[in-house]
Amino acid sequence: MLLIQNGYLIDPKSGTEGNFDVLTEGDRIIKIGRIGQDMEKPAHCQVLDAEGLVVAPGLVDVHVHFREPGFTYKEDIATGAQAAARGGYTTVVLMANTKPPVDNEETLALVLEKAKETAIHVETCANVTMGMKGVTLTDMEKLAQSGAVGFTDDGVPLLDEELVRAAMERMARLDMPVSFHEEDPALIAQNGINRGRASEYFGIEGSPREAETSLIRRDLELALETGACINIQHISTAEGVELVRRAKAGGMGRNIHAEATPHHFTLTEEAVIQYGTLAKMNPPLRTEEDRQAIIRGLVDGTIDIIATDHAPHSAEEKAKPLTEAPSGIIGLETALSLGITELVCKGYLTMRELLRAMSTNPAALYRLDAGYLAEGGPADLVLIDTAAVNVAGDYLSKSNNSPFTGWELTGRVCATVCSGKIVYDKIAFEEKRK
Repeated sequence: MLLIQNGYLIDPKSGTEGNFDVLTEGDRIIKIGRIGQDMEKPAHCQVLDAEGLVVAPGLVDVHVHFREPGFTYKEDIATGAQAAARGGYTTVVLMANTKPPVDNEETLALVLEKAKETAIHVETCANVTMGMKGVTLTDMEKLAQSGAVGFTDDGVPLLDEELVRAAMERMARLDMPVSFHEEDPALIAQNGINRGRASEYFGIEGSPREAETSLIRRDLELALETGACINIQHISTAEGVELVRRAKAGGMGRNIHAEATPHHFTLTEEAVIQYGTLAKMNPPLRTEEDRQAIIRGLVDGTIDIIATDHAPHSAEEKAKPLTEAPSGIIGLETALSLGITELVCKGYLTMRELLRAMSTNPAALYRLDAGYLAEGGPADLVLIDTAAVNVAGDYLSKSNNSPFTGWELTGRVCATVCSGKIVYDKIAFEEKRK
């Protein structure tokens, strides 16, 4: 048994907030109440003192790259899971752009076996197309039966409209989500850098906003036609946010989801000028107007999910010239603090609203038993000091490609509990690092 005592509980799903103790047994919560009032303290149990801390559902990230198989010098499932636990995540969903890709049952089984060895819940998507070539659909029915929780070719946009329509029709029959990386390569001269101030500074053409909005528009129309549940990944433009807003207002709200990353609601293209390849990502950081539009989308629920797009790369890869270096940054260990710093402290979201976007909503997208606190529910929790100031860095990820390293951020994960076990403890972590 584990007793989490004296904390301020926030459950975004039910709206419950208040001072409660949480008692777990095995991998479930068995009682939420107050010791001495609603329940007796068990004679033999481990106790976590949450005095002054927020007790919330374990965070859920539906967009991470753990690079296994094929690129384990950047990250692997074990190190990615450790970074996730430190960031307060108890559930993550892997993208399928590995080598080989997750387009077959054998590779899917390999990933899921590795996932079982971690201390958190590691789920995975499978690919939409064979080899991520955008030509032939995978056997989605078999992959779903074998444990895939959704489908995506993230990292490679799907360009064939008829193929996308066919994929959505299958997804609608399976009642599973399909997630889209929305960037038309035909419109992009150099990826990872916004066409505007940043591209002008570096003397290149960069990536225009139309590359994103053209595909978002197409996929929203196809979702309306097919009834498929879709997720617009890492949205970066004001126009993209508005397209999703209109689609939801037109009656598609139940089936349309959109992600924002912490880097897109925190940074603009000026960061690429300042940090170089550490701020290069797909889709690119754009303008202050776009950043503010993404925040407004989070405020009104147009964007219902915050996902990190955790994308580890080696120092050698990121040391290449800007137009040659790979896009992407790590994000699991800074996401919650960035959400508190940029969204809660600045008055855009309440803590409950932030937690809904980082736990309840992403869990609902992939039909996961996660993202809520209730008796009988999963014993997956995070203890957060919402006032603590911490300096980003000293990562558990294999990689350190982040522009946020050295930033002072508000909010810190003090402990992460998954399936009733403490999988990250800040004090123990700091002692080990001394």
